[in-house]
Amino acid sequence: MERIALIKCSEYRVNLIEEKLREGFELLGGDIYLRKLIPHNSKVLLKPNLLSVEKIGSPVVTNNVVFEAVIKILKDYTNNISFGDSPGFGDSKRAAEKCGLMEVANKYGVKFENFNEAVHVKLENSILCKSWNVAKAAYEADVVISLPKLKTHAMAYYTGAIKNQFGCVPGTQKAAWHTRMPDAHNFCKMLLDLNTVIGTDFAILDGIIAMQGNGPKNGRPYKLNSLILGESLSAVDSVAVRLIGYDDPLDTPVLKEVYDSNWGAVLPKDIEILGEDIDNMKVNDFELCRKGGDFYFINPRVTNFLRNMIAPYPFLIEDKCINCSRCMQVCPENPKAISMVNKNGKMYPEWNMKQCIRCFCCQELCPVGAIETKHSTLGKLLGYND
Repeated sequence: MERIALIKCSEYRVNLIEEKLREGFELLGGDIYLRKLIPHNSKVLLKPNLLSVEKIGSPVVTNNVVFEAVIKILKDYTNNISFGDSPGFGDSKRAAEKCGLMEVANKYGVKFENFNEAVHVKLENSILCKSWNVAKAAYEADVVISLPKLKTHAMAYYTGAIKNQFGCVPGTQKAAWHTRMPDAHNFCKMLLDLNTVIGTDFAILDGIIAMQGNGPKNGRPYKLNSLILGESLSAVDSVAVRLIGYDDPLDTPVLKEVYDSNWGAVLPKDIEILGEDIDNMKVNDFELCRKGGDFYFINPRVTNFLRNMIAPYPFLIEDKCINCSRCMQVCPENPKAISMVNKNGKMYPEWNMKQCIRCFCCQELCPVGAIETKHSTLGKLLGYND
Protein backbone atom coordinates (compact mmCIF):
# COMPACT_ATOMS: atom_id res chain seq x y z
CA MET A 1 0.00 0.00 0.00
CA GLU A 2 1.30 3.43 -0.97
CA ARG A 3 1.46 6.15 1.69
CA ILE A 4 0.55 9.73 0.79
CA ALA A 5 0.57 12.82 3.02
CA LEU A 6 -2.40 15.16 2.61
CA ILE A 7 -1.74 18.48 4.35
CA LYS A 8 -3.99 21.48 4.80
CA CYS A 9 -2.35 24.81 4.02
CA SER A 10 -4.16 28.04 3.22
CA GLU A 11 -1.43 30.62 2.57
CA TYR A 12 1.69 31.15 0.48
CA ARG A 13 4.19 32.01 3.21
CA VAL A 14 7.62 30.39 3.11
CA ASN A 15 7.89 29.56 6.79
CA LEU A 16 4.33 28.22 6.92
CA ILE A 17 4.74 26.02 3.86
CA GLU A 18 8.11 24.76 5.08
CA GLU A 19 6.44 23.84 8.37
CA LYS A 20 3.57 22.08 6.59
CA LEU A 21 5.89 20.18 4.27
CA ARG A 22 8.01 19.06 7.22
CA GLU A 23 4.81 17.82 8.86
CA GLY A 24 4.11 15.83 5.73
CA PHE A 25 7.58 14.30 5.67
CA GLU A 26 7.28 13.51 9.37
CA LEU A 27 4.10 11.54 8.63
CA LEU A 28 5.96 9.62 5.93
CA GLY A 29 8.85 8.71 8.23
CA GLY A 30 10.70 11.87 9.16
CA ASP A 31 14.47 12.26 8.95
CA ILE A 32 15.08 8.56 8.29
CA TYR A 33 12.65 8.68 5.37
CA LEU A 34 14.28 11.79 3.91
CA ARG A 35 17.80 10.39 4.25
CA LYS A 36 16.70 7.33 2.31
CA LEU A 37 14.97 9.44 -0.34
CA ILE A 38 17.89 11.89 -0.62
CA PRO A 39 21.24 10.19 0.12
CA HIS A 40 23.93 12.56 1.40
CA ASN A 41 24.81 15.22 -1.18
CA SER A 42 23.03 13.38 -3.98
CA LYS A 43 22.27 15.22 -7.22
CA VAL A 44 18.65 16.40 -6.90
CA LEU A 45 16.68 17.89 -9.77
CA LEU A 46 13.47 19.80 -9.09
CA LYS A 47 11.00 19.73 -11.98
CA PRO A 48 8.60 22.68 -11.60
CA ASN A 49 5.69 23.43 -13.92
CA LEU A 50 6.76 26.30 -16.18
CA LEU A 51 4.03 26.01 -18.79
CA SER A 52 4.60 29.54 -20.07
CA VAL A 53 5.98 32.92 -19.06
CA GLU A 54 3.81 33.99 -16.12
CA LYS A 55 4.07 36.57 -13.34
CA ILE A 56 4.82 35.75 -9.70
CA GLY A 57 1.87 34.10 -7.96
CA SER A 58 0.18 32.89 -11.13
CA PRO A 59 -1.72 29.61 -10.62
CA VAL A 60 -0.45 28.50 -14.04
CA VAL A 61 3.09 27.75 -12.81
CA THR A 62 4.87 26.39 -9.73
CA ASN A 63 4.64 28.94 -6.95
CA ASN A 64 7.96 30.55 -5.98
CA VAL A 65 7.11 30.31 -2.28
CA VAL A 66 6.52 26.54 -2.47
CA PHE A 67 9.73 26.27 -4.49
CA GLU A 68 11.70 28.08 -1.77
CA ALA A 69 10.19 26.00 1.05
CA VAL A 70 11.15 22.77 -0.73
CA ILE A 71 14.72 23.97 -1.28
CA LYS A 72 15.09 24.92 2.40
CA ILE A 73 14.19 21.36 3.39
CA LEU A 74 16.43 19.75 0.75
CA LYS A 75 19.38 21.87 1.90
CA ASP A 76 19.47 19.77 5.10
CA TYR A 77 20.45 16.76 2.97
CA THR A 78 22.29 18.01 -0.12
CA ASN A 79 23.87 21.10 -1.63
CA ASN A 80 23.73 19.63 -5.12
CA ILE A 81 20.33 20.93 -6.24
CA SER A 82 19.22 22.05 -9.69
CA PHE A 83 15.92 22.79 -11.41
CA GLY A 84 14.64 22.89 -14.94
CA ASP A 85 11.77 22.57 -17.36
CA SER A 86 10.97 22.91 -21.05
CA PRO A 87 7.84 25.06 -21.47
CA GLY A 88 5.27 24.42 -24.14
CA PHE A 89 5.96 27.89 -25.54
CA GLY A 90 8.62 30.49 -24.81
CA ASP A 91 12.04 30.49 -23.18
CA SER A 92 12.49 28.44 -20.00
CA LYS A 93 14.95 30.87 -18.42
CA ARG A 94 12.64 33.82 -19.00
CA ALA A 95 9.74 31.81 -17.59
CA ALA A 96 11.76 30.98 -14.46
CA GLU A 97 12.76 34.62 -14.03
CA LYS A 98 9.27 36.03 -14.53
CA CYS A 99 7.57 33.81 -11.93
CA GLY A 100 10.27 34.29 -9.30
CA LEU A 101 11.89 30.84 -9.36
CA MET A 102 15.24 32.14 -10.63
CA GLU A 103 15.52 34.67 -7.82
CA VAL A 104 14.91 31.92 -5.27
CA ALA A 105 17.38 29.60 -7.01
CA ASN A 106 20.09 32.27 -6.99
CA LYS A 107 19.45 32.94 -3.30
CA TYR A 108 20.17 29.31 -2.38
CA GLY A 109 22.78 28.44 -4.99
CA VAL A 110 20.46 26.19 -7.01
CA LYS A 111 21.57 25.62 -10.60
CA PHE A 112 19.24 26.31 -13.52
CA GLU A 113 19.02 23.69 -16.28
CA ASN A 114 17.41 24.78 -19.57
CA PHE A 115 16.77 21.19 -20.73
CA ASN A 116 18.17 21.94 -24.19
CA GLU A 117 20.64 19.05 -24.08
CA ALA A 118 19.04 15.66 -24.66
CA VAL A 119 20.09 12.04 -24.34
CA HIS A 120 18.71 9.13 -26.30
CA VAL A 121 17.34 6.34 -24.14
CA LYS A 122 15.81 2.93 -24.81
CA LEU A 123 13.07 1.58 -22.53
CA GLU A 124 12.82 -2.16 -23.11
CA ASN A 125 9.94 -2.95 -20.72
CA SER A 126 7.76 -0.11 -21.92
CA ILE A 127 3.99 0.11 -21.97
CA LEU A 128 4.00 1.78 -25.37
CA CYS A 129 7.12 3.81 -26.19
CA LYS A 130 10.60 2.26 -26.27
CA SER A 131 12.70 5.05 -27.80
CA TRP A 132 13.18 8.43 -26.14
CA ASN A 133 15.00 11.74 -26.29
CA VAL A 134 14.84 13.32 -22.84
CA ALA A 135 16.54 16.17 -21.02
CA LYS A 136 20.02 15.06 -19.99
CA ALA A 137 19.86 16.93 -16.67
CA ALA A 138 16.69 15.10 -15.62
CA TYR A 139 17.90 11.69 -16.79
CA GLU A 140 21.26 11.94 -15.05
CA ALA A 141 20.00 13.28 -11.71
CA ASP A 142 20.17 10.96 -8.71
CA VAL A 143 16.79 12.13 -7.44
CA VAL A 144 14.00 13.77 -9.45
CA ILE A 145 11.23 15.58 -7.59
CA SER A 146 8.14 16.79 -9.45
CA LEU A 147 6.67 20.12 -8.29
CA PRO A 148 3.36 20.37 -10.18
CA LYS A 149 0.35 22.62 -9.79
CA LEU A 150 -3.09 21.04 -9.43
CA LYS A 151 -4.94 22.09 -12.59
CA THR A 152 -7.60 21.05 -15.06
CA HIS A 153 -6.44 20.01 -18.53
CA ALA A 154 -8.45 19.91 -21.76
CA MET A 155 -6.92 16.69 -23.11
CA ALA A 156 -6.03 14.80 -19.93
CA TYR A 157 -8.89 16.24 -17.79
CA TYR A 158 -6.40 16.94 -14.97
CA THR A 159 -2.68 17.66 -14.79
CA GLY A 160 -0.52 16.92 -11.78
CA ALA A 161 2.45 14.79 -10.78
CA ILE A 162 2.54 12.45 -13.80
CA LYS A 163 1.69 14.97 -16.53
CA ASN A 164 4.16 17.54 -15.17
CA GLN A 165 7.10 15.41 -16.32
CA PHE A 166 6.20 15.96 -19.97
CA GLY A 167 8.40 19.03 -19.61
CA CYS A 168 11.39 16.66 -19.50
CA VAL A 169 10.95 16.28 -23.26
CA PRO A 170 13.07 19.05 -24.82
CA GLY A 171 11.51 21.89 -26.79
CA THR A 172 9.70 21.22 -30.01
CA GLN A 173 9.91 17.44 -29.59
CA LYS A 174 6.78 17.70 -27.43
CA ALA A 175 4.79 18.67 -30.52
CA ALA A 176 5.99 15.50 -32.23
CA TRP A 177 4.66 13.40 -29.35
CA HIS A 178 1.26 15.07 -29.66
CA THR A 179 1.19 14.15 -33.33
CA ARG A 180 2.22 10.57 -32.64
CA MET A 181 -0.24 10.21 -29.74
CA PRO A 182 -3.46 12.10 -30.65
CA ASP A 183 -5.55 9.69 -28.58
CA ALA A 184 -5.68 10.76 -24.91
CA HIS A 185 -5.22 7.22 -23.62
CA ASN A 186 -2.14 6.52 -25.74
CA PHE A 187 -0.77 9.92 -24.77
CA CYS A 188 -1.18 8.96 -21.12
CA LYS A 189 0.56 5.61 -21.69
CA MET A 190 3.42 7.61 -23.16
CA LEU A 191 3.52 9.76 -20.00
CA LEU A 192 3.88 6.64 -17.85
CA ASP A 193 6.80 5.41 -19.95
CA LEU A 194 8.36 8.87 -19.75
CA ASN A 195 8.19 8.88 -15.96
CA THR A 196 9.78 5.42 -15.94
CA VAL A 197 12.60 6.66 -18.18
CA ILE A 198 13.23 9.72 -16.01
CA GLY A 199 12.83 7.75 -12.80
CA THR A 200 10.75 10.36 -11.01
CA ASP A 201 11.22 9.72 -7.28
CA PHE A 202 8.80 12.02 -5.46
CA ALA A 203 6.07 14.60 -5.98
CA ILE A 204 4.95 17.63 -4.01
CA LEU A 205 1.66 18.79 -5.52
CA ASP A 206 0.57 22.35 -4.82
CA GLY A 207 -3.19 22.65 -4.50
CA ILE A 208 -3.19 25.66 -2.16
CA ILE A 209 -4.47 27.65 -5.11
CA ALA A 210 -5.54 25.20 -7.82
CA MET A 211 -6.92 25.90 -11.29
CA GLN A 212 -10.45 25.07 -12.41
CA GLY A 213 -12.31 25.46 -15.70
CA ASN A 214 -10.38 26.26 -18.87
CA GLY A 215 -7.02 24.90 -17.66
CA PRO A 216 -4.12 24.38 -17.71
CA LYS A 217 -3.39 28.03 -18.54
CA ASN A 218 -6.59 30.03 -18.84
CA GLY A 219 -8.77 28.62 -16.09
CA ARG A 220 -9.69 30.35 -12.85
CA PRO A 221 -7.98 30.03 -9.46
CA TYR A 222 -9.65 27.90 -6.80
CA LYS A 223 -8.58 27.97 -3.14
CA LEU A 224 -8.24 24.26 -2.39
CA ASN A 225 -5.89 24.72 0.58
CA SER A 226 -4.02 21.46 0.02
CA LEU A 227 -0.53 20.03 -0.36
CA ILE A 228 -0.10 16.38 -1.41
CA LEU A 229 3.23 14.56 -0.99
CA GLY A 230 4.38 11.08 -1.89
CA GLU A 231 6.70 8.75 -3.78
CA SER A 232 3.91 7.26 -5.87
CA LEU A 233 3.00 9.78 -8.55
CA SER A 234 -0.19 7.91 -9.39
CA ALA A 235 -1.27 7.85 -5.75
CA VAL A 236 -0.63 11.60 -5.43
CA ASP A 237 -2.73 12.22 -8.54
CA SER A 238 -5.43 9.81 -7.36
CA VAL A 239 -5.85 11.76 -4.12
CA ALA A 240 -5.86 15.05 -6.05
CA VAL A 241 -8.60 14.09 -8.52
CA ARG A 242 -10.78 12.79 -5.69
CA LEU A 243 -10.44 16.16 -3.96
CA ILE A 244 -11.79 18.08 -6.96
CA GLY A 245 -14.75 15.89 -7.89
CA TYR A 246 -13.71 12.68 -9.64
CA ASP A 247 -15.15 10.16 -7.20
CA ASP A 248 -13.68 7.38 -9.34
CA PRO A 249 -10.03 8.12 -10.23
CA LEU A 250 -10.43 5.81 -13.24
CA ASP A 251 -12.62 8.49 -14.84
CA THR A 252 -9.41 10.35 -15.74
CA PRO A 253 -7.41 9.00 -18.70
CA VAL A 254 -3.97 8.96 -17.08
CA LEU A 255 -5.12 7.09 -13.97
CA LYS A 256 -7.16 4.67 -16.07
CA GLU A 257 -3.97 3.84 -17.96
CA VAL A 258 -2.03 3.52 -14.71
CA TYR A 259 -4.57 1.00 -13.46
CA ASP A 260 -4.82 -0.96 -16.72
CA SER A 261 -1.03 -1.11 -17.03
CA ASN A 262 -0.47 -1.97 -13.35
CA TRP A 263 1.96 0.96 -13.26
CA GLY A 264 1.11 2.22 -9.79
CA ALA A 265 -1.49 2.66 -7.05
CA VAL A 266 -4.76 4.29 -8.08
CA LEU A 267 -7.70 2.86 -6.16
CA PRO A 268 -8.47 4.19 -2.66
CA LYS A 269 -8.01 0.72 -1.16
CA ASP A 270 -4.37 0.74 -2.30
CA ILE A 271 -3.52 4.18 -0.88
CA GLU A 272 -3.09 5.12 2.77
CA ILE A 273 -3.70 8.84 3.26
CA LEU A 274 -1.81 10.34 6.19
CA GLY A 275 -2.65 13.68 7.76
CA GLU A 276 -5.99 15.19 6.79
CA ASP A 277 -9.16 13.17 6.22
CA ILE A 278 -9.79 13.32 2.48
CA ASP A 279 -13.56 13.47 2.98
CA ASN A 280 -13.11 16.69 4.94
CA MET A 281 -10.96 18.18 2.18
CA LYS A 282 -13.13 17.31 -0.84
CA VAL A 283 -15.00 20.12 -2.58
CA ASN A 284 -18.21 19.93 -4.60
CA ASP A 285 -18.09 23.18 -6.59
CA PHE A 286 -14.81 22.76 -8.48
CA GLU A 287 -15.42 23.36 -12.20
CA LEU A 288 -13.97 20.39 -14.06
CA CYS A 289 -12.67 20.85 -17.58
CA ARG A 290 -13.98 17.44 -18.68
CA LYS A 291 -16.24 14.87 -17.06
CA GLY A 292 -15.13 11.28 -16.71
CA GLY A 293 -16.12 8.36 -18.89
CA ASP A 294 -15.62 6.91 -22.35
CA PHE A 295 -17.77 6.20 -25.37
CA TYR A 296 -16.96 3.08 -27.38
CA PHE A 297 -18.42 1.20 -30.33
CA ILE A 298 -17.66 -2.38 -31.33
CA ASN A 299 -16.53 -1.63 -34.88
CA PRO A 300 -13.33 0.48 -34.90
CA ARG A 301 -14.28 2.17 -38.18
CA VAL A 302 -17.58 3.24 -36.69
CA THR A 303 -15.72 4.43 -33.60
CA ASN A 304 -13.29 6.60 -35.58
CA PHE A 305 -16.06 8.03 -37.74
CA LEU A 306 -18.26 8.91 -34.79
CA ARG A 307 -15.38 10.23 -32.69
CA ASN A 308 -14.85 12.92 -35.34
CA MET A 309 -18.52 13.83 -34.99
CA ILE A 310 -18.84 13.75 -31.22
CA ALA A 311 -15.38 14.41 -29.78
CA PRO A 312 -14.74 17.82 -28.19
CA TYR A 313 -13.20 20.48 -30.40
CA PRO A 314 -11.41 23.85 -30.05
CA PHE A 315 -13.76 26.83 -30.07
CA LEU A 316 -12.62 30.42 -30.63
CA ILE A 317 -14.04 33.34 -28.65
CA GLU A 318 -13.40 36.06 -31.22
CA ASP A 319 -13.91 38.94 -28.78
CA LYS A 320 -10.94 37.69 -26.75
CA CYS A 321 -8.68 36.83 -29.69
CA ILE A 322 -5.69 39.18 -30.11
CA ASN A 323 -4.80 37.76 -33.56
CA CYS A 324 -1.31 36.67 -32.40
CA SER A 325 -1.35 33.31 -34.30
CA ARG A 326 0.27 31.47 -31.38
CA CYS A 327 -2.33 28.72 -31.74
CA MET A 328 -1.05 28.03 -35.24
CA GLN A 329 2.59 28.23 -34.10
CA VAL A 330 2.17 25.59 -31.36
CA CYS A 331 -0.08 23.25 -33.35
CA PRO A 332 1.76 19.94 -33.95
CA GLU A 333 -0.29 19.51 -37.15
CA ASN A 334 0.57 22.98 -38.46
CA PRO A 335 -0.27 24.03 -41.16
CA LYS A 336 -2.83 21.32 -41.91
CA ALA A 337 -5.10 21.79 -38.90
CA ILE A 338 -5.08 25.58 -38.33
CA SER A 339 -4.86 28.47 -40.74
CA MET A 340 -5.24 32.21 -40.25
CA VAL A 341 -8.10 33.74 -42.21
CA ASN A 342 -9.07 37.37 -42.77
CA LYS A 343 -12.34 38.45 -41.16
CA ASN A 344 -13.19 42.14 -41.42
CA GLY A 345 -9.55 43.12 -41.69
CA LYS A 346 -8.26 40.93 -38.85
CA MET A 347 -6.64 37.51 -38.99
CA TYR A 348 -8.37 34.81 -36.96
CA PRO A 349 -7.55 31.10 -36.61
CA GLU A 350 -9.74 28.61 -38.42
CA TRP A 351 -9.63 24.86 -37.73
CA ASN A 352 -9.79 22.04 -40.26
CA MET A 353 -11.49 19.48 -38.02
CA LYS A 354 -10.63 16.61 -40.37
CA GLN A 355 -6.96 17.29 -39.63
CA CYS A 356 -7.27 18.40 -35.98
CA ILE A 357 -5.99 15.68 -33.62
CA ARG A 358 -7.71 17.17 -30.55
CA CYS A 359 -4.47 17.61 -28.61
CA PHE A 360 -5.69 21.07 -27.51
CA CYS A 361 -2.21 22.59 -27.57
CA CYS A 362 -3.89 25.68 -29.05
CA GLN A 363 -6.27 25.92 -26.10
CA GLU A 364 -3.52 25.14 -23.61
CA LEU A 365 -1.12 27.84 -24.79
CA CYS A 366 -3.43 30.65 -25.93
CA PRO A 367 -2.07 33.71 -24.07
CA VAL A 368 -5.49 35.29 -23.49
CA GLY A 369 -7.84 32.33 -23.04
CA ALA A 370 -9.60 32.91 -26.34
CA ILE A 371 -9.90 29.17 -27.06
CA GLU A 372 -12.12 26.77 -25.13
CA THR A 373 -13.16 23.15 -25.60
CA LYS A 374 -16.70 22.49 -26.75
CA HIS A 375 -18.82 19.40 -27.41
CA SER A 376 -21.00 18.94 -30.48
CA THR A 377 -24.76 18.68 -30.05
CA LEU A 378 -24.55 14.98 -30.95
CA GLY A 379 -21.81 14.47 -28.40
CA LYS A 380 -23.90 16.06 -25.69
CA LEU A 381 -26.93 13.97 -26.60
CA LEU A 382 -24.89 10.79 -26.47
CA GLY A 383 -23.27 11.79 -23.20
CA TYR A 384 -19.80 11.65 -24.75
CA ASN A 385 -17.23 13.26 -22.45
CA ASP A 386 -13.88 11.96 -23.63
